[in-house]
Amino acid sequence: MNSKLRSSEADLLCRAILSLNTVEDTYKFLEDILTAAEIQSIAQRMAVAQMLDEGQTYEDIARITGASSATISRVKRSLTFGADGYRLVLDRMTSTTP
Repeated sequence: MNSKLRSSEADLLCRAILSLNTVEDTYKFLEDILTAAEIQSIAQRMAVAQMLDEGQTYEDIARITGASSATISRVKRSLTFGADGYRLVLDRMTSTTP
């Protein structure tokens, strides 16, 4: 965990996210705290991470998601050398998908 990011405000945000129980609740919260462009950007990164994890090529990911090669590369770097947040979420989503 990057201690430079940690603060009482960031802890509050994390606790707020943890309190959400449904996709609908999460949409409501995200719409209140982020712009539509920010939600779309974060959603695109999550899709890129999932597709990279599935072994898809940069070309396919760019074509399907519209993400730039810089975004795909940044997500790939996070998957490989990051704090393992993507890995944690991807593994949990896979284990809970019917």
